[in-house]
Amino acid sequence: MIGGLGPLEITILVGLFFILFGAERLPKMAHALGRSKGEFQKGLTNTSQTLTDLEADGRTPSQLLVQRARAVGIDPAGMEVDVLERKVSALESMDSSSEE
Repeated sequence: MIGGLGPLEITILVGLFFILFGAERLPKMAHALGRSKGEFQKGLTNTSQTLTDLEADGRTPSQLLVQRARAVGIDPAGMEVDVLERKVSALESMDSSSEE
């Protein structure tokens, strides 16, 4: 028994669904329900990305890099991202080692 329903009750429910929705529409509804469940599961597994976004206060990685660059005294205008990242990382590591 499923949830306290016997075979007769399940048969009546299935027949009622066929009468209300038709044999053509039920498979479409089942497919849509399956896709919705898949999207829900995918959303649950993407929580780590969402938490990262929340911790960044809605800023993109390049905006965070610009903010870090300004914090260590670099003007990021016109610099390539990888060069800026190396300079910021180097200055941040120097700052953290001098604080110790």
